[in-house]
Amino acid sequence: MKTDTIAAIATAMSNSGIGIVRISGDEALDVADRIFRPKKGSRKVSDMETHTIHYGYVTDGDEVIDEVMLLIMKAPRSYTCEDTIEIDCHGGVLVMKKILETVLKYGARPAEPGEFTKRAFLNGRIDLSQAESVIDVINAQNELALKSSVSQLQGAVLEKIKAIRAVVLHEIAFIESALDDPEHVSLEGYPEQLHEIMSDAHSKVKKLLDSSDNGKMLKEGINTAIVGKPNAGKSSLLNILVGEERAIVTEIAGTTRDILQEQIQIGGIGLNVIDTAGIRDTEDIVEKIGVNKSREYIEKADLIIYVVDSSTELDENDQEIIEAIQNKKAIVLLNKSDLDAKTDASVLQTQLSKPILSISAKNNTGIHELETLIEEMFFSGKLSFNDEVYITNIRQKNALAEAQNSLKMVLQSIADGMPEDFFTIDMMNAYEALGTIIGESVGEDLVNEIFSKFCMGK
Repeated sequence: MKTDTIAAIATAMSNSGIGIVRISGDEALDVADRIFRPKKGSRKVSDMETHTIHYGYVTDGDEVIDEVMLLIMKAPRSYTCEDTIEIDCHGGVLVMKKILETVLKYGARPAEPGEFTKRAFLNGRIDLSQAESVIDVINAQNELALKSSVSQLQGAVLEKIKAIRAVVLHEIAFIESALDDPEHVSLEGYPEQLHEIMSDAHSKVKKLLDSSDNGKMLKEGINTAIVGKPNAGKSSLLNILVGEERAIVTEIAGTTRDILQEQIQIGGIGLNVIDTAGIRDTEDIVEKIGVNKSREYIEKADLIIYVVDSSTELDENDQEIIEAIQNKKAIVLLNKSDLDAKTDASVLQTQLSKPILSISAKNNTGIHELETLIEEMFFSGKLSFNDEVYITNIRQKNALAEAQNSLKMVLQSIADGMPEDFFTIDMMNAYEALGTIIGESVGEDLVNEIFSKFCMGK
């Protein structure tokens, strides 16, 4: 654990109202003493009370660099559990750089990416899952992703993992005690009892692992492809969802030839919406490329919104789409409900067991029902963060998968009547795998890799 003093600009490198330069380490107070001059009085920073703010100037010798507010947080009551100074200065890029240069000149070194949070982890203030949630909070693209990340930052994953590990460790200790002292600790009838306990642990791990698909969509957004034959109203639908005219809309079939992608929010959920070219047989080379891309996006998408022109009858192009989305999560929209219908829900229900809604992109009707349906399809209604935990990190997902596999092997060994010492091998593997999630069983290289992805100053 390095204890030298680090410093970095903690706010964005652009002109703004204020900027923050953060200092942390054994000599943070001494560095502040060398560069800070209070507006009134002559007290040294190191003599000032913790968690106080002071008005004054950052100076380099006789040169005044900026008028600032200086915040003092003495160890261990700080983000890093070290002595920490934060200088709130004017938010110009030049002045922030000048203050940082002065801090470095008088005893600090430049912080590495994520080094402040890394020190918080290594000093025991947060676990690894909380540390990873910090960057997720910063990068959150939608309301639900933010709520999920904040929940993890508050220790939601830590609590779940610690509880499961405690149960597993208790049973390992019991088995070891019984094997070491069989005269006083009996294992008679224990395998049946252990099977019930490990089944419960396995179920809890599986629940966390199953949440990772929803967690991935929370974090990255639902990849959504709007498909249909030409002139069905796909681009009009995209414009309504985005809230502005992003796609060209004409009466001419085949207007959309390339892929148009937009990020939108529906009920706090992020959707990566792709408006595809209308699927049909065509001799136009450019349009054909767009159609082929549309077919590719049908395969890749998490959700398909199939727009049907209800004022026309289904044709061979519709049949191709219907076949392609049979095994996909899909919503069928009967568009142009303002016109006389030639295709209704009963016609489609004989070929597709998908939700069907009637809308009019022209009159902006049925869109609220579409938004509600998307929420229900993916999250069984709006997410609750009272006790739900969603795994959004691929590293944590892999660790849970390893733990689940080890617990399966424990259950299989019990069913096969294997000796008790066989159980402890796989139970310990599960315990260690879960430990990597919260950082109790990780190596230095992994820690360095995780924090290298953080922004500077965090």
